[in-house]
Amino acid sequence: ICLYGPPGVGKTSLGRSIAEALRRKYVRVSLGGLHDEAEIRGHRRTYIGAMCGRIIQNIQKAGTSNPVFILDEIDKITNDFKGDPASALLEVLDPEQNNAFHDNYLDIDYDLSKVMFIATANNLNTISQPLLDRMELIEVNSYTENEKFHIAKDYLVGKQIERNGLTPQQIVFSDKCLEKIIHNYTREAGVRNLERRIGDVCRKAARKYLEKKQGPIRVNEGNLEKYLGKERVSFEDANEEDEVGIVRGLAWTSVGGDTLQIEVNVMPGKGNLLMTGQMGDVMKESAQIALTYVRSICPDYQVADDYFEKHDLHLHIPEGAVPKDGPSAGITMATAMLSAVIGRKVLAKVAMTGEITLRGRVLPIGGLKEKILAAKMAHMKKVLVPDKNRPDIGELSKEILDGLEIVY
Repeated sequence: ICLYGPPGVGKTSLGRSIAEALRRKYVRVSLGGLHDEAEIRGHRRTYIGAMCGRIIQNIQKAGTSNPVFILDEIDKITNDFKGDPASALLEVLDPEQNNAFHDNYLDIDYDLSKVMFIATANNLNTISQPLLDRMELIEVNSYTENEKFHIAKDYLVGKQIERNGLTPQQIVFSDKCLEKIIHNYTREAGVRNLERRIGDVCRKAARKYLEKKQGPIRVNEGNLEKYLGKERVSFEDANEEDEVGIVRGLAWTSVGGDTLQIEVNVMPGKGNLLMTGQMGDVMKESAQIALTYVRSICPDYQVADDYFEKHDLHLHIPEGAVPKDGPSAGITMATAMLSAVIGRKVLAKVAMTGEITLRGRVLPIGGLKEKILAAKMAHMKKVLVPDKNRPDIGELSKEILDGLEIVY
């Protein structure tokens, strides 16, 4: 099994829970930065300091031939002149071959077929195709704000109170306060930073408790700033009024979804397209495709034939210091350009995502759950989604789609 998803969503913890549920021993190997094939296969005994590989070492440590074996960060294996560890893992993870796994140090075949291997990864693109083929992929998605709230209330708060030497009678977190920490002090797909922030509050409360010996400390929305300082995260809300040439796109980032405002201005010129806002190559190509498509449909909107020879278009994506890339802003750019050229306003409460082709077809995109959550946080009312992404929308829970109109 390969559990993949953004950092902090509990992939490694899930592996530990599987081991507990099966009542099997739990062993974990971190593969991040592993670059020597001998770490997996072991050294031949002729070398000085020879030892068996990590797989056999950990099975020795577990003292059983059927542990639950976690291969952490399988997407971060590197290779160098000492061989490619990813290739050595091919035999380990293939159920047809691993009943006779050959470790160079043992020099006899060892049966790994009873071991349950669980790999974790953040990004599947860096894993070689043959290795991916040997794993059953299970996506572990980012959490909604509501899910984070319940995780914090039921587990994280109790854990941090205990870790910081307090008792549940000495400190009380209000529900509104937890919601505010999630919304205004953390921006992530998982709950790692959320747990840190709760720990920050607990440590300051513990000190306050020791200094003043006062009754239970109540942390609520009003006094949260005293513990955590100014709000760290602000979400860009939907614009108040409809404007010409400004359209809201949706982006997928490693920490969840985000909304991007795409702005287009038209000015007298010679038909050039200016692009600013640290756009990557894929995004620049998307902008060129969007412009070509808009030019091809302009006759339908009574635009003069020589309009583009006499005007320049400037496309900008705000937050100019943040690099942005990916194909899913195609329809957003095309809509913004057309709006600027024909002078028609675009609804402020609409967000959109989709890749565009030269003929104006809209292709499916990835990361839909995160994008829809971002639209919801920005208080959008309507989201435009490629028709081929219908199955993805069908998998989303009612809580995520509540209050949003999805248009295919």
